[in-house]
Amino acid sequence: MSDPKKILVVEDDPDEAAYLVTLLRDHGFHAFSAANGREGFLRAKAEHPDLITLDISMPEESGVRMLRDLQSDPDTSQIPVIIITGIVHDLKRFLETRKQLRPPQGYFDKPPDPDQLLARIRELVGIKEESAGA
Repeated sequence: MSDPKKILVVEDDPDEAAYLVTLLRDHGFHAFSAANGREGFLRAKAEHPDLITLDISMPEESGVRMLRDLQSDPDTSQIPVIIITGIVHDLKRFLETRKQLRPPQGYFDKPPDPDQLLARIRELVGIKEESAGA
């Protein structure tokens, strides 16, 4: 059996972070969190997660800045990122104007639908849903 995929949850709201970490752990992932973009970037560099979920509106360092930092660093540029925010529509329009940023691999409104979020995470980290029932 292979090691569980590592997921970094970057979220400043402790309740939302705890919910996402618990959801991911309950589905076999090794999930851990960071409370802002600066801490998230440092944890991504140190722990090399297989995927990052990222809030946008956070203190100290925003999710947009963290996304830019991740994409510009060779150690983290290939890590898939899913944005989970309450401003998906506005954020998509904003990111389209930032040509130096690649779009993230997914967008979810808060609170995310757990089944859709888990399906997208599994797809991005290469886990087949064999037990999902045929």
